[in-house]
Amino acid sequence: MADDQSRCSGTSQDFAGQTPSALRSFMHTEAGSAGLLVVTALVALLWANSAWSDAYTSLWHTEAAIRFGGAEIRMDLHHWINDGVMVVFFFVIGLEVRREFAVGELTDRSRITIPLIAGIGGMAVPAALYLLLNPTGEAARGWGVVIGTDTAFLLGVLALVGPAVSTQLRIFLLTLTVIDDIVAVSVIGVVYSDSVDVRALAVAGACLVALAVLDRTGVWRASPYLVIVLVLWVATLESGLHASIAGMLAGLLIPASSPERSLVSQANRQFVAFRQSPMPEVQRAARTSLNRAISVNERLQEVLHGWTSYAVVPLFALANAGVDLRGGVLGDALASPVTWGVVAGLVLGKLVGIGAGALGAVRLGLGRLPQGVGAGHTLAGAALSGIGFTVSLLIVGLAFDDERLRAQATVGVLLSALLASVLGWVVFAIAARRFGQTDAALPRVLSDPIDPERDHIHGPADAELTLVEYLDFECSFCARATGVAAELRAHFGDRLRYVVRHMPLTVHPHAVPAARAVEAASLQGRFWPMHDRLFAHQELLTMDDLIEHAAAIGLDVDVFLGDLESDDVARHLERDIGSAEASGVRGTPTFFVGTERHIGQHDTSALIEALEARGHL
Repeated sequence: MADDQSRCSGTSQDFAGQTPSALRSFMHTEAGSAGLLVVTALVALLWANSAWSDAYTSLWHTEAAIRFGGAEIRMDLHHWINDGVMVVFFFVIGLEVRREFAVGELTDRSRITIPLIAGIGGMAVPAALYLLLNPTGEAARGWGVVIGTDTAFLLGVLALVGPAVSTQLRIFLLTLTVIDDIVAVSVIGVVYSDSVDVRALAVAGACLVALAVLDRTGVWRASPYLVIVLVLWVATLESGLHASIAGMLAGLLIPASSPERSLVSQANRQFVAFRQSPMPEVQRAARTSLNRAISVNERLQEVLHGWTSYAVVPLFALANAGVDLRGGVLGDALASPVTWGVVAGLVLGKLVGIGAGALGAVRLGLGRLPQGVGAGHTLAGAALSGIGFTVSLLIVGLAFDDERLRAQATVGVLLSALLASVLGWVVFAIAARRFGQTDAALPRVLSDPIDPERDHIHGPADAELTLVEYLDFECSFCARATGVAAELRAHFGDRLRYVVRHMPLTVHPHAVPAARAVEAASLQGRFWPMHDRLFAHQELLTMDDLIEHAAAIGLDVDVFLGDLESDDVARHLERDIGSAEASGVRGTPTFFVGTERHIGQHDTSALIEALEARGHL
């Protein structure tokens, strides 16, 4: 996945089978926090089994209270973490789910089919295996322990034992864990909650309605949402439902959207004004404009995600992973069907449920795996999904009142994390050695070579250097890149040929008509004049506007209108979009230097450096 400084993203328009943009995520933050998670879990285990174990136990039983007037919320530290601090964790999950459905990977609903089937299998099979070993009594309540996956831990282990480049597999696993998280939190909130207080539940419902109203009315400030979320948490806590469901539902109702061009332009003007007049009131106006340009969902994620990854989840592990294994507890756990039910469910159940669900659905023609992801990658990722840790430990505390059963289940969760990691590493190794599945990333090589007979080339057709750009005429970043292309042509002269190909995105409703218009103009020998005019008048791309542009550059308008819907124009766009997908293009602008997809910044100096390096090969 390119790490470009700026680009438009979305699904290619009007042509089936195009892959949407890569999932916006915090993979590096989550992967980095996994090490801290392991350390805190080990500290908890060592502490609970040391001479200071009484201090560990008494610490989490320490009570703390918040008073406001006559109202009071009193809990011990263990419950403050599980019922309070962890709500922030589930709130961030809800934010990410909403963002992906609104503007991310899940905007293309057809891409959900395989992860949905795999996710269902990855919960049903583990639960069935657990209940097979623990069919009755209080032990049977632990079936929910095996349905969850710890996303942060999963990504951290994937970075250690997976392919060197695993971008596409991460996208698949993250999409799957979205479904997993929704179901797991629902189970926590409904199955493992206490008796319900109807009045408090009504207040919680009113808060959800209020969040929806803020969303629909376009409120962009974060503070009103946060106040309502705080009230929602208290009401849910008082209602008897587990507060995690409040976090997830609240996150799902925080609006997410792509930056609007008008708001970005306004922010830019305010920033320029501040640079010219660095005064407090101008600074406030610039900051307000910058905040408005980014959705409240993404602003909250940016602030909270680091805290959840590096503070909330490790603190949870410290409070919940400490099991005193002395006095025969470990031996009792290793002989318990609860322990082995958890291990069977997480380690074997996730592998079979997710693996069979995903590969079976592909075999039945219900969808396809992400480009670059093979069967071996899928099975290895399914094995790593057996790392339940965070959600599993939370459910352990809710499912069992018996301390003995709780200890046995906790041992099962910890043992499963180790076994699932080893199993995933083994499957990755087999996939690489036996089937050549050494990475799980998008292609980086231009699939279709340059064809002077059909491609649009600026510069000598036999030039020493080649720069290919996949663009969208409604993408503001592509409009800026036209200036970069002009500077590159001026710098290299006849050494460079600049090639343009189309990749219209679904997020831009006028992108396909604009691409058709340029190709129709090309049939009258006026591709570049139309190309330049559309980028110069990017806000004017309706059909009436396109006709005016055609007349302005001297086209025969009647012929132009006929060519807009011609088969030649349609085939040209289909071929460009097909080559974009096969070449790993997922957003615009995307550049290829020679035949290699350019990774990194796409400003003039970065592309000059890349082209010069190519010329020295």
